[in-house]
Amino acid sequence: MRNIYSRPDALTSLKTRLEVLDRASSLRASSGMREGNDDVLAPLGAGVVHDLYAAGPADAVAVNAFGLGMALRAAAGRPIVWGLHEMMAQEAGRPHGPGLHEMGLSPRDLLLVRTRDVQSLLAVGEEALRSPAVGAVLLSAWGEAKAFSLTASRRLALAAENGGATLFLARAGAAPHPSAAESRWSVSSWASEPLEGGAPGRPSFSATLLRRRGGGEPRTWTLEWDRDARSFREPATLSGAVVPLAAQRPAEAWGAGGRRVA
Repeated sequence: MRNIYSRPDALTSLKTRLEVLDRASSLRASSGMREGNDDVLAPLGAGVVHDLYAAGPADAVAVNAFGLGMALRAAAGRPIVWGLHEMMAQEAGRPHGPGLHEMGLSPRDLLLVRTRDVQSLLAVGEEALRSPAVGAVLLSAWGEAKAFSLTASRRLALAAENGGATLFLARAGAAPHPSAAESRWSVSSWASEPLEGGAPGRPSFSATLLRRRGGGEPRTWTLEWDRDARSFREPATLSGAVVPLAAQRPAEAWGAGGRRVA
């Protein structure tokens, strides 16, 4: 995992890294993202912007993880650039290597850029989207900021369209507002189902599609992340079977007045 911290020459450093990726992209074999029918979010558009909002401040980790899963799906085996606002890192925690591995992300496929302010974060997003080697960009920010204007959103959408990469803008501590995004989501954490032997379950989310360009009714999914398939899927439903009654009655059954009943 390459890490660039925001400083005066941060964009210059990012450009240098992206140029290296561009030169190496022709030598890399893309794994090709499987957009199978088991992925309920498969129809989402590529080369556009998607807005992801945490349902509440406590869901900041969930919206980052959901955004990372979306980026993995969209990247199709190409590198991912993750721009992380320092305030988001302070409130929700910094990326953890083993956690990224559990999401199915190889460290060599992630370029992490940490920024002190939102303006720098947006500049990182635009620069990353221009690189043909980048498969997806995730920008994570905390709080309201005037920099998240409709004009800034249109600039990001244009950069995504021209470069071909998909941008996921994950925000916490902020209310949804109009933008040039293709879709807008509200994301919260969800209780996961334990695996065999009581092992921790897969990362689970409640994701509500608030708006989609072209229309459509809002809808909510309960989703879990499948690391091996790199896709979201709906958890398996319970069978509905009823536990059978015991074959034998209790040894003693007592009614009112202390009398034994049949």
